[in-house]
Amino acid sequence: MSGVRRRGAAAAAPPSRAGFRRGAGDGEAGAAAVPQGLIRAARKSGQLNLSGRELAEVPLHVWRINLDTPEEAQQNLSFGAAERWWEQTDLTKLILSSNQLKCLSDDLRLLPALTVLDVHDNQLTSLPSAIGSLENLQKLNVSHNKLKELPEELTLLKHLRSLHLQHNELCHLPDEFGKLSCLEELDISHNCISSIPSSFAFLTNVVRLNLAHNQLKNLPTEISAMKNLRQLDCTKNCLETIPPELARMASLEQLYLRRNKLRYLPDFPSCTVLKELHVGENQIEVLKVEHLKHLNSLCVLDLRDNKLKTLPDEIALLQGLERLDLSNNDISSLPPMLGNLSQMKFLALEGNPLRTIRRDVLQKGTQEILKYLRSKIQDDDLISPSGDLPVTAMTLPSQSKINLHAITALKTLDYSERQAAIIPNEVFNAVGSNPITTVNFSKNQLTEIPVRIAELKESVSDVNLSFNKLSSISMELCMLYRLTHLDIRNNSLTSLPEEMEALAKLQIINLAFNRFKTLPDVLYHIPTLEAILLGNNQIRSLDPLQMKKLDKLNTLDLQNNDLLHVPPELGNCTNLRMLLLEGNPFRTPRAAILSKGTDAVLEYLRSRIPS
Repeated sequence: MSGVRRRGAAAAAPPSRAGFRRGAGDGEAGAAAVPQGLIRAARKSGQLNLSGRELAEVPLHVWRINLDTPEEAQQNLSFGAAERWWEQTDLTKLILSSNQLKCLSDDLRLLPALTVLDVHDNQLTSLPSAIGSLENLQKLNVSHNKLKELPEELTLLKHLRSLHLQHNELCHLPDEFGKLSCLEELDISHNCISSIPSSFAFLTNVVRLNLAHNQLKNLPTEISAMKNLRQLDCTKNCLETIPPELARMASLEQLYLRRNKLRYLPDFPSCTVLKELHVGENQIEVLKVEHLKHLNSLCVLDLRDNKLKTLPDEIALLQGLERLDLSNNDISSLPPMLGNLSQMKFLALEGNPLRTIRRDVLQKGTQEILKYLRSKIQDDDLISPSGDLPVTAMTLPSQSKINLHAITALKTLDYSERQAAIIPNEVFNAVGSNPITTVNFSKNQLTEIPVRIAELKESVSDVNLSFNKLSSISMELCMLYRLTHLDIRNNSLTSLPEEMEALAKLQIINLAFNRFKTLPDVLYHIPTLEAILLGNNQIRSLDPLQMKKLDKLNTLDLQNNDLLHVPPELGNCTNLRMLLLEGNPFRTPRAAILSKGTDAVLEYLRSRIPS
């Protein structure tokens, strides 16, 4: 913001040297530490950096930089066109870091145009209530001080996007903290906080949240409402459990839970984009398939310094895993299937009583260990579709072996990426009496769903038929009454059968990149749905009244469709935490509203409902 002062207005002001005279809060040492050249430059640029000047207090003329007449004007000096003080720029950025400040004056309110205030690395024990007057403030850094509490007025900063409070002495946060609804980055690590206000549920725009090095014994379920959260750091607290709601955060990419008191991990049904999971230095004794089977995007898994005795075969499901740290556990053997993790670049095993791998192999590094494990996979674990077909360099993908070990140990029937037009009977024959929970027939040439998939109805809960050539859904699929996750994206579907209403446990359905022109009616009759992904179709309309019946639906992706109109009544679906509408030809809501997130879009839509 730039303020333009008229020459007449300046002349009418009483002669004053307040900007440079000594007075309360303006010690001689402080004034001397702020050269007049810096002040003049700040009037032009709107930025003032006073970092590392050993200031014990902020000189008064800094607070009044945009109010008082400069000393040069009092001495009737001539001004060049570029130095006309009455055309000065309001101060928008003030850096006071690495000084010796013990307090900030209420004169802070004299700088209402500030967008950035940095006072980190000082000796502040409190913040003035005047902080609430900085209505344009976007970034505030008060880290590395001695703050014991925060003023309630801090919650008035409606435009604040970045707040750094780390390395202070805070024991609690204001109850109304959730009023900071524009926050995108919040760091309150290295304090003494034992509980989080429930108002955190309103911080829906936060992308990075750092709660590390505090005294938290539990995490409130309200954190799960932070639908845009990508990075959550809870390192070194006193957490014994993780709320299941946290494990359903669809945007979470990095989760740090190191140095807590966790004994087990939650299931991660919706964290399909989670890339890093750090749970080292806890008390975890067991990993189960429920903990791992949905972590399709996981690249880093840190399990060091726990109490694991065995590693489950299900670890082989993490096909994208690049780094696995198992240091300092009680593991005596590794599952051979670990060797099939083709993306693995770093495997740490130090501090385990491994007895099944020779020391010389361990010393050769990750790739040699994986190669050794692959050599231990029994030939009996692999069968060919024909039962006796030898595998050679000329074997077609559709003829390659079926992984019997995955069927028996991982409860997974995987016949993906074969370019197969049909699923051979031998694949289903290999299942036998084994209970199968996951079916993956993706990336083939299927034009219809195999009839024999109905044989798995008693156990299967996750089916992936993506990247095929399906134009319809068969009745056999509708018989899988235990189904919770269904992925049929990248096919040629235009409709879904009414019989799918029988999928009474379905939670997530991915229909992206098909040919739907309307949202399939049957989906309105599956009340268990939590996520409907319909991006990149040709959808022109949806029924908001029917949609409201889906009270568990928290994610609706309608990106890149043909919506000409967004019904205002959709705003009444307040359970939605993620509503994606970008890439449609409608005129309202405008892009500026969409960019503010789901809550802002829903609020806008509600405001358009005819009274």
